[in-house]
Amino acid sequence: MSRYAMLVIGSGPSGRRAAVQSAKLGKSVLVVDKGRRLGGVSVHTGTIPSKTLRETVLNLSGWRERGFYGRGYRVKQDIAVGDLIQRLQKTLDHEVEVLQHQFMRNAVKHQRAAASFLSANSVALLADSGERSEVEFDHALISVGTKPHRPATIPFDRKRVFDSDEMLELERLPRTLTVIGGGVIGVEYATIFSALDVPVTLVEPRQSILDFVDREIIDDFIHQLRDRGMVMRFGSGVREVLSKPDHAEVILADGRVIRSEMVLYAAGRSGNVEGLGLEAIGVEADVRGRIKVDPHTLQTSVPNIYAAGDIIGFPSLASTSMEQGRVAACHAFGVPLPPAPETFPYGIYAVPEISTVGQSEEEVRASGIAYECGVARFRETSRGHIMGVDSGFLKLIFSLETRRLLGAHIVGEGATELIHIGQAVINLQGTVDFFVENTFNYPTLAEAYKIAGLDAWNRMGYAALRAAE
Repeated sequence: MSRYAMLVIGSGPSGRRAAVQSAKLGKSVLVVDKGRRLGGVSVHTGTIPSKTLRETVLNLSGWRERGFYGRGYRVKQDIAVGDLIQRLQKTLDHEVEVLQHQFMRNAVKHQRAAASFLSANSVALLADSGERSEVEFDHALISVGTKPHRPATIPFDRKRVFDSDEMLELERLPRTLTVIGGGVIGVEYATIFSALDVPVTLVEPRQSILDFVDREIIDDFIHQLRDRGMVMRFGSGVREVLSKPDHAEVILADGRVIRSEMVLYAAGRSGNVEGLGLEAIGVEADVRGRIKVDPHTLQTSVPNIYAAGDIIGFPSLASTSMEQGRVAACHAFGVPLPPAPETFPYGIYAVPEISTVGQSEEEVRASGIAYECGVARFRETSRGHIMGVDSGFLKLIFSLETRRLLGAHIVGEGATELIHIGQAVINLQGTVDFFVENTFNYPTLAEAYKIAGLDAWNRMGYAALRAAE
């Protein structure tokens, strides 16, 4: 029977990072994944496909140039599913090739099989061929990811009603689309199809969407979506979904009926824990298949078994999952790590993008900290004007007492790239003076940081004068 220092179940972001980190520490590593190819959910149905689809849509639709040429402008007049899938397949092939090469360079072994725990130090592996084997290990990481939540009451049929994985297998673009679920995945797909000029209705039982994001950012985001024709149905749950021969119907709890050619159900995800044999080792998962871990070490209730990535719940980001995998591997082999930074960026690849780091204005207000905000609108920057950007803005929040940056929030073009400036300043305990005193390239969207910093600095100056009086 083979034995490894680290067994990794799943080859998504957390799994691959844990495997490579363990190998770099000189440990023997086996990665087990039951998927046809390496990469896990992130590469094949999650992060990479949806972001590739988004980029393809923005390029072919001419979305970024419509500020100059009008809403009717398109780079390609008749966009078909084939146009979207062609680029997607090239991207996925590249991602898998990079991962395979990374494993090869670091002597990480990998095997295609389904793993099931026999004990706290052994698993059974079942290959597609039916061949069964057993492997022993010193430490294991569970990084199996999640899958779309599929309630029995929703008639998924891949014709009218789809989950988010199945949206990547569309045979044609819908003429109209209803998206159920105002979380990150639902919002991303709703806005991507809206950018293709597909009439979209977004249904969310809560009174708003993305409630972990600064409200001012979300208010502007919703305004942009409504301005381009997206319909929002907030505050009412879904009573029933019907798949009919020529359309689908979503019946809301308040009696309203939404008819569209297709429906995307994107209300939550569940952990891929079936068949793992968690009961054999005493590790429990909640009703959505999430595994509880120590937030600092990523250990489960069994000390030598770790879990990371989407399987442990929020924030469920590829970026944080990678870091979780590294932390788990280092802890397993006694490598000390400094405390994790207090903040990390959150990116939502909708159209337009949203990205946020640090505290929202609601959180700052609730903490009782005296604060001031600075805002810069992209249309007021030279770069924004050159690009034809007519919406989007950057919001910075500063403490009046320490002058430190507490939060940075962006909606608009390039948000997920620009946010890292705010992240660096927050984690290095920078103040408003950094933005006022430093020079930013001109013309760039990043110059918005200086504009927002000056806006806050002016307001903070007035606040200081009032306090002195």
